[in-house]
Amino acid sequence: MSDRNRAEGAPRDPSSLAPIGTLIDRLRRDCPWDRELSLRDLRAYLIEEAHELAAAIDERDPVAINEELGDLLFEAVYVARLASAELSDVPVGDAIRTVIEKMVARHPHVFGDEKAASAAEVASLWEQRKRNRAGRSVLDGVPASLPALVGAYRLGQKAAGIGFDWDAAAAVRAKVSEELEELDREIAAGEPADGSEPPTKVEEELGDVLFAVANLARHLQVDPERALAAANRKFRRRFAVVEAELESGVRAEPAGNRMERMERLWERAKRGEE
Repeated sequence: MSDRNRAEGAPRDPSSLAPIGTLIDRLRRDCPWDRELSLRDLRAYLIEEAHELAAAIDERDPVAINEELGDLLFEAVYVARLASAELSDVPVGDAIRTVIEKMVARHPHVFGDEKAASAAEVASLWEQRKRNRAGRSVLDGVPASLPALVGAYRLGQKAAGIGFDWDAAAAVRAKVSEELEELDREIAAGEPADGSEPPTKVEEELGDVLFAVANLARHLQVDPERALAAANRKFRRRFAVVEAELESGVRAEPAGNRMERMERLWERAKRGEE
């Protein structure tokens, strides 16, 4: 059977990743663009596909999830192929075996004698086991490459695992107010009048606000990335209404009049969703 038929034919095991590997081998052999791809190149594509899958999950669209999951699996197998070529042997089978062994070791309450009756207990026991590893920080499991909002959320989770946390959501909300007051003071003290870059201290205080908000979301049991993604989608919908209803000549209006009209259209879009 030719490479083309193997790649395009239905695999005997529909869950097998082997046909993807066969397709990648063919592309690497016959496509000039694929031949030039490096592991570094794939990093960006891998992140992009993960975000597209996350968006499909947010939309709860089974067709899009199926497509984007396929794209992500393709990139994952491609990473294994190029890691083998550029670094050392990284066969997919070994990667699968390694992750299974790791997951079994992480769940002694399932595969061993440890007892855990709740998700909170499972998380606490996991953090305790990690603390027993010499030279490791509880924060080591949070990749620096994560989107900053997700990273803030996960750092808060990790720190909370060893008891470094606020007692309740109300205390975190008070911290958000405190950070906002500090930001207000820095803005008042150093707001640039000429539109230049804001002072470094303003950026620092704004970062503290965002970090506190991420931790407030954690205490409210809200995924901040998902919440912000939903807010972005809502903004897109409402702004599309504003754009659609703007008259063609509105761009010639004075800035103040144009903004007033856009605000009215925005409020109409909001009411339309209520």
